[in-house]
Amino acid sequence: MTTIVPTSEEDPALSVVRFTSELSWSDAGPEVVEQQVSRLCVEAQECMVMNRWLDLTSLMLTSADIVFSNSKVSEKDLECIFTVICNLVTTSRSPDEELEMAKLICAKIIQQPSDKPALHLRILFNLYNLLDNAYCRFYVFMKTLNLATSGKVTEHVIPSFKKIDSFLKEWNLEVQDQRELFLSVANALKDSKSSAKDSFKFLTKYLATFSDEDTYKMGGAKEEAVRTIIEFVKAPDMFQCDLLDMPAVGQLEKDAKYALVYQLLKIFLTQRLDAYLEFQAANSALLKSYGLVHEDCIAKMRLMSLVDLASHESGRIPYALIKDILRIDDDEVELWVVKALTAKLIDCKMDQLNQVVLVSSCTERVFGKQQWQALSTKLRTWRGNIESVINTIQANKITEDGSQAVQGMMIR
Repeated sequence: MTTIVPTSEEDPALSVVRFTSELSWSDAGPEVVEQQVSRLCVEAQECMVMNRWLDLTSLMLTSADIVFSNSKVSEKDLECIFTVICNLVTTSRSPDEELEMAKLICAKIIQQPSDKPALHLRILFNLYNLLDNAYCRFYVFMKTLNLATSGKVTEHVIPSFKKIDSFLKEWNLEVQDQRELFLSVANALKDSKSSAKDSFKFLTKYLATFSDEDTYKMGGAKEEAVRTIIEFVKAPDMFQCDLLDMPAVGQLEKDAKYALVYQLLKIFLTQRLDAYLEFQAANSALLKSYGLVHEDCIAKMRLMSLVDLASHESGRIPYALIKDILRIDDDEVELWVVKALTAKLIDCKMDQLNQVVLVSSCTERVFGKQQWQALSTKLRTWRGNIESVINTIQANKITEDGSQAVQGMMIR
């Protein structure tokens, strides 16, 4: 964070007013310049004496356009000028005044997002660090994020996304603000060509904020729900999600425009390759319209189908069954098993002699109520087995102790 160090007896704010006003009126002649500079400095002093910090902020920002466009002003000088302006937020007398001052500064900074975007971001980062109010910080963060996206410099803000969870605790946002945040972060990640998983993560966070009670607002999230589904289907390294449990996604099931997209998601999460091939044969134009490549979808569905086999075949999958379900040749069976192992979808061994795959564990494509019930059943079984072992050990110990006691009495 930039710190102001006074280098003269004049207040830094007055120095900025004097500098920017001289720059603004430089083409009007010496007499006019002196008159206007004097007028603006007097007005600035009145604001300071009367603690009208919001008015002073507005006054200092009036000449900001001239400062940004003037080639004589270096980036270093620009940053110094706005450091002084941003520092005014520390003089605010209430959170509301602080927010209004922050809004004025942000509005001026983001007017031309493509002009010196990195410099504008540094100014906004400095402003963020000077703010005390949590909501003010959120407001400036959002403006920073939007500027970075519009100015195509998202690489400067992406590292901060790792702290979003701690930011949420600090900002204590309402649901609508959370939605705006998650969607903006997802858009920034998408534009930066970051990992599809990162963008998908924040899209699902956005969709998860909608409940069955949000029917009216949820209607506005249909396009984002479709986008999230398509991102999941496209991603070659994502095989599990909870989208089917989200009301914002569920609304698509009976939607006239997007019902087929919902059906596609259901195929990828609950069915096998044959269902996808049947769907593709009837809806090839739809898949192409969303940029989905048929060969890529087949490859992903083969892995999904293999996972489904692993979870339903009691730990033993015959090679012949894998060949039939994945629609591959005999010599490709082990190749696809290795692919599933590499993707950490299944943990298994291949018994080449008996032509079976022995599965010890596998990833669930969805983890809903049915999966929780299955896990609960397994845990109860394990608990019962452990209790049985403990009881057996304790019973053997009692028998052993009794035998030792009898032997001791006989010896006496």
